Amino acid sequence: MARRRTTTTLPSPFLQRLEFRGDELATKTGYPFNLPWLQTDDLEIAFTTPVTIIVGENGTGKSTLIEAIAALSGYDEAGGGKGYLPVDHSRAIERGGGDLAQVMRAGWLPKVTDGWFFKAETFFSVARYLDEVQSPAADFLSWSHGEGFVRLFEERMLRQGIYLMDEPESALSPKRQLGLLRLLSRIQEERVSQVIMATHSPILMALPGARVLEVTRNGISDVNYRDTSHFRLYQSFTVDPEDFIAEALRDHDESQF
Repeated sequence: MARRRTTTTLPSPFLQRLEFRGDELATKTGYPFNLPWLQTDDLEIAFTTPVTIIVGENGTGKSTLIEAIAALSGYDEAGGGKGYLPVDHSRAIERGGGDLAQVMRAGWLPKVTDGWFFKAETFFSVARYLDEVQSPAADFLSWSHGEGFVRLFEERMLRQGIYLMDEPESALSPKRQLGLLRLLSRIQEERVSQVIMATHSPILMALPGARVLEVTRNGISDVNYRDTSHFRLYQSFTVDPEDFIAEALRDHDESQF
């Protein structure tokens, strides 16, 4: 029997709340259960806007959080659409978002989980999978890396559903990032779909009306994109590029001693 799609006339966000079950978490050991921000009492994340942007330094667990949300929504943690199995996990030894989902509870209104999980590092595995199963909506590999990304975004993300994105800027030039920003702005205005995105891009962080959440060792909290280390770094560079580079190289040289 074909899976019945859930549609609604209600506006996004559809996923409205994530709760972390402390009783279950207490029985788990190792990564990802030992992430510092998971030790916060009564940790809960609310989604209040169609587009939510998650930021943080490498290693904080923001990508793991995106993977966990994808797993709760029914996606393989390697990415793709519902029912896709683009990567063989039989020999995998790493633990990630799929395991973290075991201690999470989602609050939906309503439960609209059609969509896509975009993961930059596995995009080509997903694209090859689509070619192998002869999907009529595939052919992403005949385009350049960045063009394939943008074509996927444009074709999928205006449909009703939830879209999880992990560092979509990784193969996008600044100009292509502006194209994605315009698409996200349309999603924010039309409220037909929901996007939860982890990114390092100050351009994408600046989306008007989006909620920006920062993941640190101390927890997950709202932040103005101008107060992120990412924005401040780029701002320092544009104010005086030569001095910025000279100082960065000097700091690197001193760190070798």
